[in-house]
Amino acid sequence: MSEQTKKLIHHFLEQSCIDFPDKTALIHEDVRASYADIDISANRLAGWMIEQSVSKGERVVLVMENCLEYVISYYAVLKAGLIVAPLSYELKPDGLRILLKELEPAIIITTARCERVLHATDLADIAIKAIVINNPKLDWSSSGFNVYSWNDLAVNNHNADTAPDISIQANDLAGIIYTSGSTGKAKGVMLSHENIVSNTNSICQYLSLGRDDIQMVVLPFFYVMGKSLLNTHFAVGGTVVINNKFAFPASVIKQMIEENVTGFSGVPSTYAYLLHRSPLSAGKDKLGALRYCSQAGGHMSGQLKKELRQALPETTQIYIMYGATEASARLTYLEPEKYEEKMGSIGKAILGVTLRILDDHGAEVLRGETGELVAEGSNIMKGYWKDPQTTEKVLDNFGYHTGDQCYQDEEGYYFLRGRRDHLLKVGGHRINPQEVEDILMDTGLVIEAAIIGIEDRLLGHKLVAFVTPKNDTVHENNLLEICSEKLPKYKWPAMIRLIKSLPKNANGKINRDNLLELL
Repeated sequence: MSEQTKKLIHHFLEQSCIDFPDKTALIHEDVRASYADIDISANRLAGWMIEQSVSKGERVVLVMENCLEYVISYYAVLKAGLIVAPLSYELKPDGLRILLKELEPAIIITTARCERVLHATDLADIAIKAIVINNPKLDWSSSGFNVYSWNDLAVNNHNADTAPDISIQANDLAGIIYTSGSTGKAKGVMLSHENIVSNTNSICQYLSLGRDDIQMVVLPFFYVMGKSLLNTHFAVGGTVVINNKFAFPASVIKQMIEENVTGFSGVPSTYAYLLHRSPLSAGKDKLGALRYCSQAGGHMSGQLKKELRQALPETTQIYIMYGATEASARLTYLEPEKYEEKMGSIGKAILGVTLRILDDHGAEVLRGETGELVAEGSNIMKGYWKDPQTTEKVLDNFGYHTGDQCYQDEEGYYFLRGRRDHLLKVGGHRINPQEVEDILMDTGLVIEAAIIGIEDRLLGHKLVAFVTPKNDTVHENNLLEICSEKLPKYKWPAMIRLIKSLPKNANGKINRDNLLELL
């Protein structure tokens, strides 16, 4: 199966199973699964789904932590011609019900860890054909649903060891991935096989991924970046190492050393905690296999980038990346050779993506001028699930409107200036919170910083800073004094709150709604 014939997402698994059947594809705690193990189990589970008279295009919801069962279920759903809709395992019953009502899934697959939340969710008016649970613990006899053991279907079911013969086209819908909802209601991003396959191939190309690569995964697979880590390494016959214990980052470093991990990927908070809550610097001499680290998922301060460069082995390359769920993961990358020279840049467009910066009238701006970043490419989503109005706001003849303000320097590198909808108006001035966050990070006194605005009758908004100090010697007054030296008065935080850690979503991004609740 050539690159040209790998047109569907599950072809990545199937081709690697042909090329490297006995190779370890996935490591999770005591589990080591080969490509053949995963492919056969995915075929069995897909065959069972087809036997349930589930029609092509119906949705299958995954509510699971990262594990072998997740990976098998993910590829099984795609092999069966169905649409995979992964949801956060941190959802509460009310939030889960809202998304299940919207998705109307035919099948839900979950694990014992997430079973209790599903059991407590009102599913009475949702036409679910079956619920599949890995190692079920609760009594479902009075639920009214057909409930099956995952193990019986994917491991002990020997009726369908070969791939199902289903007609699937590259432009068929493959997944619905929900955004984190940081700017309002979570939206279901519809991605086709072509969207994900094209983006996966581009990422493999610029990262120079190959069969010898071993990726440490601490990001959840339901998050688009986590999903891309799985697909890219299965596409090249590499190995994925799952570690769900990032709350204890020292254990992550230890396993990276033990497994000779070649690649690590994270969002800004991931690196903040690796730098300040783990023995990363102390253990860098033992991380000789670490070929690269990549960062996406939002802006990372220059201070963190400098500290990261010092903490990693000299031979480890650092890739700064930028993207969106709506782009199947990735739009740009900054090559490691430019890491220090272009530290504030998100780089240039990846292969297969065209970027333009447009003004409010749709005209392309000149180099150095700021406008909205708009992207075109085969990786751009088909739209938002059951939300044509919002789809029309971001998809038009120009492409996908990212909502990010951006400019391009004379060498063609892109620099973000923040999101228009994140600007805060303070006393008639429009302020980008990122600028104040960067000043706080540049002090070298804090691990993380986040600025939010609270309504003020006179000023419109007041700025409140939440920071995680590096040690007990850091005080609010120290930080306020530095802000007064570095910023005009209208950009000074009205209040600084020191907290042990900033609240995060499951994907590692700062949850600003929770910060408001803390006030």
